[in-house]
Amino acid sequence: MTSQASSPDDRIERVAAALRSHNIDTIVVDSADEARKVVLEMIPVGAEVHSGKSKTLEDVGLFAELIDSGRYDALRPRYFAMDRKTQAREIRKLIAAPDYMLGSVAAVTEDGTLVAASATGSQLGAYAAGAGRLILVVGSQKIVADLAAAMLRIKDVVFPYENAQVRERLGVDTVLEKVLVMYGEWQPGRTTVVLVREPVGV
Repeated sequence: MTSQASSPDDRIERVAAALRSHNIDTIVVDSADEARKVVLEMIPVGAEVHSGKSKTLEDVGLFAELIDSGRYDALRPRYFAMDRKTQAREIRKLIAAPDYMLGSVAAVTEDGTLVAASATGSQLGAYAAGAGRLILVVGSQKIVADLAAAMLRIKDVVFPYENAQVRERLGVDTVLEKVLVMYGEWQPGRTTVVLVREPVGV
């Protein structure tokens, strides 16, 4: 008797189980709308929150809610109003350790490893350890077999998109300078992944 190939849902549930085995809380949801509701339930109104510019957060309707709604103490508008030449130290310290850090990753492997890529790395310190709570929204299309496939996805999918965005805004090319590989979480309850069955983000 031949074995049947596993379904996409089976793969998602295996990844969720792998993440949980690495001390990363994982919630599986069906849609962007459900992801938004789940995340907002985790963040108290008035809480200090930070996020980089994230296509995933935009797709699920979280970026505007967290940054622009006025319901939260959003760090992004604060530091963009500061002078990057004279207040660089203050900006660096402000965004290094937010109470809540929101974002996504470039890929998640089948064995539960999260891979984030950045040009400046400004969000990666908060991802790794600086933030009090880290919440990552991840579309199921970002699931890959292993770390080699994760790096290939960054090269072939994520980087071209980000480069096009930077060229449109600034007229220059971006660069891939830093990659953060998160095998797990030391502190229970610090990191939550909201894994979305439908594709969200890039």
